[in-house]
Amino acid sequence: MRNTFGNVFTLTTFGESHGVAVGGVVDGMPAGISIDVDFIQAELNRRRPGQSAISTQRKEADQVELLSGIFEGKSTGCPIGFIVRNQDQHSQDYEELRTLFRPSHADYTYQCKYGMRDHRGGGRSSARITISRVVAGALAKLALRQLGVSVQAYTSQVGPIALEHGYQHYDLGQVESNAVRCPDADKAMQMERLIAEVKSEGDTIGGVVSCVVKGCPVGIGEPEFNKLHASLAQAMMSINAAKGFEYGEGFAGVCQRGSEQNDVFVEAADGNPSTMTNHSGGIQGGISNGQDIYFRVAFKPVATLLLQQPTVDVDGHATTFTAHGRHDPCVVPRAVPVVEAMAAITVFDHYLMAKMSRN
Repeated sequence: MRNTFGNVFTLTTFGESHGVAVGGVVDGMPAGISIDVDFIQAELNRRRPGQSAISTQRKEADQVELLSGIFEGKSTGCPIGFIVRNQDQHSQDYEELRTLFRPSHADYTYQCKYGMRDHRGGGRSSARITISRVVAGALAKLALRQLGVSVQAYTSQVGPIALEHGYQHYDLGQVESNAVRCPDADKAMQMERLIAEVKSEGDTIGGVVSCVVKGCPVGIGEPEFNKLHASLAQAMMSINAAKGFEYGEGFAGVCQRGSEQNDVFVEAADGNPSTMTNHSGGIQGGISNGQDIYFRVAFKPVATLLLQQPTVDVDGHATTFTAHGRHDPCVVPRAVPVVEAMAAITVFDHYLMAKMSRN
């Protein structure tokens, strides 16, 4: 089982949903980066459960403990170890799952691959493991901040309710003003009502998280098999419940002609080439071109339903079950900080790779 992501800036994660703690080790962090512990905790607070009526009601403080690699408020260049302790596990809610496989979960595939599995809340396959990604992403954001690079994600769709315009038309500073993390107040209300309705029925719904990276330097990305957009796709598709990735105009662009799609170069005030449009999403040939990088990630409806479903037990016999416990009716609002984290990790990793190749 590979538990490490990245090339130069790397994250290795450990832990299970109902174990003692989840955590990780970040390696490759340059020395001398100012570490704002309050910022890291604030990022975790955006991901933690129980933050609204439309999220799981599991109560976790998700308090990060930084164990190494930081001295007098700055990174030392050594590995940064951290843990977040689990405190509100209701493992008894999952006892029935010892002997059956939940539809569209990793129960069956883990059992086949490893010959055993942790049935408590999905164990290693639980979305709770994304805690480690958010901590590492916060560290990457702190480093990117010193480079003038920002990463901002938001909910752009829940079920059929979608924003009608791209990120340029919205004030992304309003993302945290509502429970669904949507920058359009009217759409946010509609999304929240839909999630509440779905939750009341014991069902779930999916959606889309959009993300924009501003200030990325030109020349980030490693051709041919480590293209920046390919690395972003890998990062996003490694997030629990992610089902699709597109950047720039994405699939919508197939309806246009090349004359409509091409980003024509124009002379900029600083003498460097710029483009009139950004259909490419800030990446050309797998390398950043200095424009905003923007992409979207589709998330499926959460597989855990509070409805009776047919399934089979570990012996292959037909049975039924109804899930118990505390679950998100829609993963999208809590996925927003996870998408940001993986984007920050990926961009900073590629920045360090590019810096090494120039030295």
